[in-house]
Amino acid sequence: MLRAVCARELKLAARRPSDALGGLFFFVLVGSLFPLALGPDAPLLRQIAPGIVWVAALLAVLLGQHRLFESDMADGSLEQWLLAPAPLSLLVGLKVATHWLLGVLPLLLVAPLLGWQYGLDGTVVSILLASLALGTPSLCLLAALGAALTLGVRGQLLLALVVLPLSVPILIFGSHAVAQAQQGLSAAPALNLLGACLCLALLAGPWAIAAALRLALE
Repeated sequence: MLRAVCARELKLAARRPSDALGGLFFFVLVGSLFPLALGPDAPLLRQIAPGIVWVAALLAVLLGQHRLFESDMADGSLEQWLLAPAPLSLLVGLKVATHWLLGVLPLLLVAPLLGWQYGLDGTVVSILLASLALGTPSLCLLAALGAALTLGVRGQLLLALVVLPLSVPILIFGSHAVAQAQQGLSAAPALNLLGACLCLALLAGPWAIAAALRLALE
């Protein structure tokens, strides 16, 4: 069953590459517009870089998330998941992990390019990558929870209203880690907090998403 879920997600991604690439293009576009709009003001660009990159990453993760479980509900896959011997939380976690690998991991690969656009040095870029690696899985789990809670509701406004308030701590810790590195201070406290958020999301997220899906199917 686990292999079937992975294979299905890969087939869906191959059939609809825009879902996976849309977030990447959005991330690059939003991150690249600010240096063009603000001009060659290097100190200002370095100052706003952490917030801009993290907000762009958050919005890129949310892009298209309202459709995360729609196809599963439409073709009856969710009902099969409920009857499967594997726990629903495990299947949900596997789906979210596959989504992160296909849709969010490419953001981390291009994040150094955005960092260099803002004049960040190698050390700061490495902290940026570490913060994104720790923070984006939590954002994916929160977005999946929002998608499960709003399953069957048209539009993304309700999803954004559910997810954005919960994402604020991750956004703050992620941008703060990069800002600390820019000032020559240790980014470890902020990264540790991101790691704690990730542990909490991994422990509680799949079960909360599974419970929301069960409610949606009742």
